[in-house]
Amino acid sequence: MAHQGKHSNESSEPMTASGAVLARLAGQSQLDFELEFFAGILQRHPCFVDALRAHASNLTLKGRYAEGLKFDKQLVQLRPTDPLAHYNLACSYSLLNRRDHAIKTLRRAVELGYRDFRYMREDRDLDAIRHDPRFRQLLREFESR
Repeated sequence: MAHQGKHSNESSEPMTASGAVLARLAGQSQLDFELEFFAGILQRHPCFVDALRAHASNLTLKGRYAEGLKFDKQLVQLRPTDPLAHYNLACSYSLLNRRDHAIKTLRRAVELGYRDFRYMREDRDLDAIRHDPRFRQLLREFESR
């Protein structure tokens, strides 16, 4: 009869803390990993603009629009002249069906220099305002410049 030694492939010891973390991470999607990762960074550095932008985008991708809006508002406060920050805020408002805020903020983004009108016409985040006459007026007004 063979004796099973100490170096068996199966361990009866409990999983270590780092092993538990690795097992949890292995079961996460990339998006869920990034949500947790950027949330951790923002807990320590709440004004880290690049982390705010990535976290807001990931929340939107996850369908957590109200949470994304909070971070987009914070970005606009930190970067009041950043056209992309205003554009993303307009998208968040649109996703939440807050049309007046979306149009007003989108106008501000364009006034600050956002010029990707082709993308704006196709961006699904703006579906709630796409057929609004104010949206079409905004495009006509600035595309001709």
